[in-house]
Amino acid sequence: MDRSRLLFVLNTLLLHTCSASPPNFVLLFADDLGFGDLGCYGHPSSLTPNLDRLAEDGLRFTDFYCTSPVCSPSRASLLTGRYQTRSGVYPGVLYPGSKGGLPLNETTIAEVLKPLGYATAAVGKWHLGVGANGTFLPTKQGFDQYLGIPYSHDMGPCHNLTCFPPDVKCFGNCDVGVVTVPLMHNEVIKQQPVNFLDLERAYSDFATDFITASAEKKQPFFLYYPSHHTHYPQYAGPGAAGRTLRGPFGDALLELDNTIGQLMITLEKTGVIGNTLVFFTSDNGPELMRMSRGGNAGPMRCGKGTTYEGGMREPAIAYWKGTIRPGVTHEMASTLDILPTIASLAGAKLPPVVLDGVDMTDILFYHGQSKRETMMFYPTDPSEMFGLFALRLGKYKAHFYTRGASHSGTIPDPDCSPIAALKAHDPPLLFDLEADPSEHYPLPSEGDPDLEAVLQRIKKIKEQFESSMVFGESQISKGTDRDLEPCCNPTCSPKPGCCHC
Repeated sequence: MDRSRLLFVLNTLLLHTCSASPPNFVLLFADDLGFGDLGCYGHPSSLTPNLDRLAEDGLRFTDFYCTSPVCSPSRASLLTGRYQTRSGVYPGVLYPGSKGGLPLNETTIAEVLKPLGYATAAVGKWHLGVGANGTFLPTKQGFDQYLGIPYSHDMGPCHNLTCFPPDVKCFGNCDVGVVTVPLMHNEVIKQQPVNFLDLERAYSDFATDFITASAEKKQPFFLYYPSHHTHYPQYAGPGAAGRTLRGPFGDALLELDNTIGQLMITLEKTGVIGNTLVFFTSDNGPELMRMSRGGNAGPMRCGKGTTYEGGMREPAIAYWKGTIRPGVTHEMASTLDILPTIASLAGAKLPPVVLDGVDMTDILFYHGQSKRETMMFYPTDPSEMFGLFALRLGKYKAHFYTRGASHSGTIPDPDCSPIAALKAHDPPLLFDLEADPSEHYPLPSEGDPDLEAVLQRIKKIKEQFESSMVFGESQISKGTDRDLEPCCNPTCSPKPGCCHC
C-alpha cells in the first residue's frame, strides 16, 4: 500500500472512530434512468451539473445493478437487501388499488436505523403498496414522515394535466379508468390530482426542511428520495422547463439534478456534509419504447423489462466529503448492498433474515475489491419453474433464457422487442462483459476448457441458489380492489371522477 493511500485509510478510520455522531444517509433513486443518461456517463446533451460534480468528487460505479427491470420489485430489494422473490413483490408492479404491498414483516433500511435514534423520511415515488387504511405506506415501514405519490405518476389519467409551463399537457393518456394521482403527506391526501409544475419544489422544500430540522436537533437522519424523474410522462416546473437541449426528458432530468443540488447546499449550510453519505442510482433501465422520451442505455443492450444489461445495469455514484476518495470503480455492486453497507456504517444490527446484499465499505473507502462475486437476473415475472434468466460471475454473464419486452420496443435490435418471445439457451449464451458489455458476441465455449469450466461453475452456483430460494407469497397476484384506490373524498360518487380536492 503506498504512503498516500495508507494515510487516507488511517484518516478514514480515525474519522469514524472519533466521530461525535453517527453518519447521516441520503439515498437518491431515479426512475427509468438508463446507464447512458447522465453527462458523467457520457451523454452529450444531458445537463446534470450537480450529479456530474458528485461523480467528479466521489466514486462512480461502472458495474452497478438493480434486481429487477421494473419498478416495484427493484424498490423492494433496495430497501430490504433481499431479492424480490423473497418478499413476494412480483410479478410486475403494484397498482393504485393493489391489495398487497411490501410485507410488514420485511425490514427496511429505515427500520434498521430507527433503534439507533435516526430521524427517517421518504419523499417521492413509493410504489410498494398503499393497501387498506394505508397499510403499506412508508409511515408503516419505518419512516417518520412521507411526502409523495405512492405509486407511478402515470397510474392515473393525465391527458388533461399540465406537465410543462405555461400549459403544455402531459404526453399520452397514462392509465385511464382510475383515480387521478394523489399527493400524500404521511397518510393523508393533500392534493388530487397533483400539480406537476409545483411537485418538485414541494419535494425539495420537504427534503431540505427535514435535513435542516435533523441537523438543528443534532439527530442522525436517513433521507430516501425515490424520484419520479425520468419516468414517462416527463414533467418539469419553470426552473427546468425548456432549459436543456434534450427536450422533455432532458428538462425532467435537469429538474431532478436541481433538487440534488439544493440538497447538497443544505448539507453544506447545516454543517453535516462531512458526516453524510450520499448515494445515487436508478431503479431500472430506460423505457426505450418512448423513443427520445424514454432514456438511453448507452452501450448496454436493450432496456427496461429485459434481463440484458440495459435493463438492469445502472449509473451509481457514492459521495462523502473527506471520506470517499474521487475515482471510478469497476467492482460489481448492487442495490442489494446498500442496506448492509448503511447498517455497517451506522453500527446497526442486521435483520435476522437471509440477506442477498454485502457490505460495500471496502469499495467506498479504499477502492478495494467487492465482496460480491455474482449477480442474479430475474425477469419481471419470476417463477420457480424457470428460475434465473441470467447469472453474472465475475466478468462472465450467462443467459439461460432471453426475452424481449414491450418497454424496450421501437429500437432496431430485434431481441429487445416484445416480438422476441421467451427462448431457452442450452448451452447458455456466455458473454465477457469486460470485452463486450453490449452482449453482442456470445463466446464459443464448446472445445474451450477454460470457458467450459466457467460455465460449469455458473451452473453449479445457479443450482445452489435456486435450491435455497424460498419464494414469498406473491403480493401482486393478490389482485386489486377499486375501493382501495386513494381518494381524497372517499364517500363521493361517481368514482373515480369525483376524487378531486
